[in-house]
Amino acid sequence: MSEKMRARDWSFLLSEASGNRSREAVTMASGNGVVLVGTAVGEITSNKKFKPSKASGSDGSEDAKAVLGQTVDTNAGDAEAVIVRRDAEVKKDLIVFDASVDDDTKRAAKIKQLAATGIIVR
Repeated sequence: MSEKMRARDWSFLLSEASGNRSREAVTMASGNGVVLVGTAVGEITSNKKFKPSKASGSDGSEDAKAVLGQTVDTNAGDAEAVIVRRDAEVKKDLIVFDASVDDDTKRAAKIKQLAATGIIVR
C-alpha cells in the first residue's frame, strides 16, 4: 500500500456480531506514535490501556486481544479509540503487526491469539 493510499477505517472488517457486541471503546496508551487502523493490539494488565502487540514482553500487551478500528496518534498522550474485541472476521492482508512481529511464525502466533478472543483472520 502506498503512502498516499492508506487503509480506511474499518476496511479490515469482514463481519462482526449484531449491534455493537464486537466493538469496544478503549484507551490507547501514550508513547506508541501513530498506530494504524487494523493493528493487532494487546491490553496492558496494570492499567487496562491498549498498545500494539509486540512479539514478546511482560506487561500483558504481548498477547494480541483486538484489532484497532481507526488510526490514532498517541504521541501527545493517551488516545480514545474503538477496537474489534470479539466475534468478528477480519481480512488477513489488512491486519498490521508491530515491527517486532517480523516473520511468519510470529504472525501465526498473533493470529492464533486473536482467534482465542473470537477474531478470525481470513
